[in-house]
Amino acid sequence: MPQGDWGDLTIGRLLLRETFKAGESVGTARTLDLDGQESSPPLTRAALVWRHDNVLALEGGCVQPLTFTDKPERNCYVTVDSSSADYTEWRNEVVTSDWKLGLTRLGSDAEVDLQSRLTGAVRVNDFSLTGERWHAPPIGHYGYQTGTTNATTMTRTGADGAITVYRGIPAGASPRWGCTPANYLAGRVRLTSGGTEVCGVDQLLSPTGWALTNGLVNVTWSGTGGGSFDIQAYTGGAYHSKLWTPFYSSGGLVGSWDGVTLLRNDPEHVVMRLSKGLSPGRYTVDLSLRRGSRFVEGYMQRSTSVDELKIRLNSAETNNTALAASGYVTATSNDGDGNRFAAGSAHTFTGHANGGVVKTSTTTLDFWVGVAVGGGSAVSGDAATDLRNQYIACLPETIYCVRR
Repeated sequence: MPQGDWGDLTIGRLLLRETFKAGESVGTARTLDLDGQESSPPLTRAALVWRHDNVLALEGGCVQPLTFTDKPERNCYVTVDSSSADYTEWRNEVVTSDWKLGLTRLGSDAEVDLQSRLTGAVRVNDFSLTGERWHAPPIGHYGYQTGTTNATTMTRTGADGAITVYRGIPAGASPRWGCTPANYLAGRVRLTSGGTEVCGVDQLLSPTGWALTNGLVNVTWSGTGGGSFDIQAYTGGAYHSKLWTPFYSSGGLVGSWDGVTLLRNDPEHVVMRLSKGLSPGRYTVDLSLRRGSRFVEGYMQRSTSVDELKIRLNSAETNNTALAASGYVTATSNDGDGNRFAAGSAHTFTGHANGGVVKTSTTTLDFWVGVAVGGGSAVSGDAATDLRNQYIACLPETIYCVRR
């Protein structure tokens, strides 16, 4: 074997050098202990620091896929019981990270199903909407079941490939499905910072240079228009941008953010919080993206007195503002990419002339922003009213492993 020809070990999103030994034991639980070393060189210093920080950011109790290059028969699902890493730097010479992981082995995909427990209730809303229960497991899953009543399906094609979206999930059902650990991350939601994907929520993030994506929607921050979210939809084999400008008051533009915090960072759902200091007080926007979703969800709030909160298109598009009475607004004609923007809220709002969501005399505003792919010819599931209904019924998802 050539020197340095190491295999890869991945746990969740984290890539490490494969270890020679995988220590397993059986008792009240089947445990798996791994330890190894990352070093620079041969890694760059930035790559080593990323691996070190992400070992420490692994979240306990969450189901994680574990895969090996040279020991594929050990591929399985695990939970993290403990993680540690010793960082050593010999200045201008060598940097090392000696890491250890204590894991509980839940089983291979031949032994266990993944179960998505869709907890909670339909969003409280002002439009008497019941919403539509939907769910999107990873690309490459198999054997999807929702009990005695089957869901319907649709396919959305994104940058990661075709992902199946299940619609009309029966009330109270917790879908079960199979997936090899190697396929578990396909179609995932991810947050990158400086071009590098991050694990867990214990991360030091820059308020610039981040991107939130699920392969169908990509969100970044742009300085255009006084500061805007660049919300990009993947259609026709490419991402297409629309700039959406948030306001913390009737004329208050953000310009730049003071900080970014991760509230949730799982393959099926990522939530991030951006904060801006006011004088006095604070303005925050939480952005949330789910696997398989055509829209990004948002929640903005200001800690000071009531004012106007809004998010609207930076470049105006003709839209039917009267539809705000039904919980959404959308363009009246297709754009150059053949799509139509769509946006809305669960609570009463006013449609903006540019296209967008406005609420006066308030300290909070929930919203969603997406694209009706195909515009006036959107397929069922991608029409503006369907996106609105999917937002109303966006239920928290928690992944469990259950014996098949």
